[in-house]
Formats: sequence, C-alpha cells, structure tokens
Amino acid sequence: MTVSLRVLITGCSSGFGGLIARRLAREGHQVVATLRDPHGRGAVAREALLAWAAAEGCALTVAGLDVTVEAEAEAVVAEMVARLGGIDVVIHNAGVAAAGLNETFSAGAMQRMFDVNVFGVQRVNRAVLPVMRGQGAGHVVYMGSVLGREVTPFLGLYAATKHALEAMAESYRYDLSLLGIDSTVVQPGTFPTTAILRNLVSADDPARAAGYGPVAAMPGAFFGGLQAMVESGAAPDPAAVAEAVLTVISAPAGQRAARFVVDPSGFDGAARVNATSDRVQSDLLARFGLSALLGATTA
Repeated sequence: MTVSLRVLITGCSSGFGGLIARRLAREGHQVVATLRDPHGRGAVAREALLAWAAAEGCALTVAGLDVTVEAEAEAVVAEMVARLGGIDVVIHNAGVAAAGLNETFSAGAMQRMFDVNVFGVQRVNRAVLPVMRGQGAGHVVYMGSVLGREVTPFLGLYAATKHALEAMAESYRYDLSLLGIDSTVVQPGTFPTTAILRNLVSADDPARAAGYGPVAAMPGAFFGGLQAMVESGAAPDPAAVAEAVLTVISAPAGQRAARFVVDPSGFDGAARVNATSDRVQSDLLARFGLSALLGATTA
C-alpha cells in the first residue's frame, strides 16, 4: 500500500515537472505543483494540470512560485504546511539552459541562469528545511543532469550550473544526514523535454562567435542533429524520469540513493563518474572522522 507523501515540486509548467507531478499524484501522493506566473504566462499549464487532476480525481494543486523570489518560496511553503500539515518531499525541478559558445554569453546572462538553477534551489531549501527539521524527516530531490558529471561541448555554462548543483546537493546531504532528511540527485540524460532542446536561453553577445572560425558553426550543427533525433521519433520517453523519481521517493527513509542516473543513451559516463566520486568522498570523510555523514550511496 502506498504511503501518501506531501510533495512540493518546482518548475511544473512543462517538461519533467508536469510529468512528475502527474505521476506522483496518480500514485496517491498529495502534490503541490508550482510554476512561475500561474495567472499569466503559466496560465495554460496551470489550467491543464488542474483539469487533469479533476478528471483523474487526484490530490494535485497548483501554486505560483518563481524560485528567484525568496518571498514566494516562503509563502508557498507556509501555505502548504497550513493546508497539509507538513512537507515530506521537495523536488527541485525548475531550471533554464543555454547553449552555444561560452564567450557569447555575458556575465549577466550567465548570472541569470545560476539564479534559477542554483540560487533558486537555495531559496527553496531555506524555506523547506526548517519544516523538515521540525518533523525530523524529509527528502530533498534535486533534478540534476548527466551534465553535472560530464561536459558536452557548447553546453558549458549550463553544465557549470549542474556541476554547482551536484556540489550543493553533496554538501547538503552531509548537513542533513543525521537529522532524518535524505538527499537524492536524479541525473537524466537528454530527453525531448529537457531544457537543452527547448526554451534555450539565447546568447546575448552572438557577434563574438565571429572570432572562432570554423568552431562558430559547430553548435548549430550539433543541436540540429539532436533536434533531428527528437523529430525522428527515436528520442527516449521522458516518462522514464518521472518513474525514476517515483522509485526514489518510494524507497524507505535512510535507504534512498544519493544519486540516480536515468540515461538511456548507454554511454554510462555519469554513472562512472558517480562511482569514482563515491570512493573519493568516502575516503575524504573517513580521513576527517566524518564517515557517519555519508548515508546512502549511488544507485
């Protein structure tokens, strides 16, 4: 029998967020799906989620949350606690991506991406964790990427945010492991819903590409190939990521994987880096007499 969990998810306007929200609600969990500007640009997504929940008879509600606004994170958490009595799982899914030559993005453009992908996670954690610490239980799930372990050409700045997220998740795991709060990074490969292929942030200084000779044309060819793969129908089913999240949160407390790779490409790069990182981190914490902070390992 499924134990109903109270789940907060960011970034549910499209892609993985919407799929995860529906899958968890269908399983019987109480889901608060959040998205930016639910009565403006997010209105269509909001209505679609609510209509689906009504038709399915699922416990899914929608709330507005722009992760770049600290007050909105605090308000959503306060309302969820008042209505449901607590929060068992938070899923950090909100994110934006950029593709192209690194130099063609200004520091300001790069900062805006970090503001969502990294600082936004910190804002939501600071709102949620006091609740979980008070409960003595909880589960923080970070939607990372294989690009948090690998660096694919022309995706360097996006990968930088996901590498930063990996470090944040790892350190939070140590902070929280003795408080009854689990941490997991889900690491998807390339799926047709990922920000790599949709809603990319454009370079704000594209003229700089002129100095790169033949390399300047490579990003367009590379992403054109990925898009052709998606349009051919050969792209993997993003529902696999929602199933992975369900698997992760359904595991017993204290036994949830620190990382969970969902990469149908077969390359296995992130899994190999994870295995090496696990060994290094285990040795590092043992060196300082802090092995008790390790908790679960990678799946």
